[in-house]
Amino acid sequence: MKAGITIGDINGIGIEVILKTFSDRRIFDFCTPVVYGSSKVISYHRKALKLNEFNFNTIRDINGASAQKFNVINCWQEDVIIDLGKATETSGLYSLKSIDAALVDLKAGKIDYLVTAPVNKHKVPVENFRGHTEYLATAFGTDSWLMMMTSENLRIGLVTEHVPLSQVPATLTVELIVKKIKVFNNSLVKDFGIRKPKIAVLGLNPHAGENGTIGTEESEKIIPAINRAKDDGRHIFGPYSGDGFFGASLHLKFDGILAMYHDQGLIPFKLLAFENGVNYTAGLPVIRTSPDHGTAFDIAGAGVASESSFRQALLTGAAIVKNRKFHGDITANPLKTATLEKEMQQ
Repeated sequence: MKAGITIGDINGIGIEVILKTFSDRRIFDFCTPVVYGSSKVISYHRKALKLNEFNFNTIRDINGASAQKFNVINCWQEDVIIDLGKATETSGLYSLKSIDAALVDLKAGKIDYLVTAPVNKHKVPVENFRGHTEYLATAFGTDSWLMMMTSENLRIGLVTEHVPLSQVPATLTVELIVKKIKVFNNSLVKDFGIRKPKIAVLGLNPHAGENGTIGTEESEKIIPAINRAKDDGRHIFGPYSGDGFFGASLHLKFDGILAMYHDQGLIPFKLLAFENGVNYTAGLPVIRTSPDHGTAFDIAGAGVASESSFRQALLTGAAIVKNRKFHGDITANPLKTATLEKEMQQ
């Protein structure tokens, strides 16, 4: 399968973790990489990292991609100023060019999934750019999507993503929470192969509101949303107090956890799975993953960035491609579905 890869901010660690990942030849057994960027920029980083023996295949378009090779599409021809460790207007512009070029092939079905290296949100020349997740949702015309952080044994979805904390209570509605639960549940079934997922929903307030003593969002919004989602046959539980939930290791008993806001979900996730965490955009008609870290300007060019999260994002995307195909096969064949359920019961 073909994995489209965007280079992220050219002054950050994105290209470093990409090159390190594919320095291990075994990764080519899982996918054919197609990098959207510039051979000149790749060469600059290769030299800075002293990866002189790393070879790549420069191509004009996706049709020239070869298996077992590191394919680079030149999305621009001009020279670009690289200033490692600094957020610049130039680096923001070319990170967007990489994303947009990859989206063309993703929409056309010429790549099987997309892995995005980190960008600096403040420098991407798009009005109110809040991140890849929102940008891709707009590009594919969907309002039913979910930012999900995933690792081997932990999947955390967010009801609100890059929203100021002061605006979170007003942003939460019963309808929004139900929508996110549905996307989460469907993704766990279709993308992760979990037949009947159990989802835990966290409260917004300390102690999950403590029966209205510390806030009413639980009784007015979260509990009604849970009950409505349950009515459709889903296995939804909560609301749980965030601190007690993770402190008691209850996350090990659920297939997915739905957090109300960004840090409520990402702080425990990064504490538990930072080295191998993956950011996945659920609910899109296409597959997109990314590492769970940022541009890391403070270590850019030093050669010390870990490629572990990027490698896991690449492998997770490949696994989801296979899971979606399998899900499509069994839903299209009722006999196969019945056979599978019988085997699971045994």
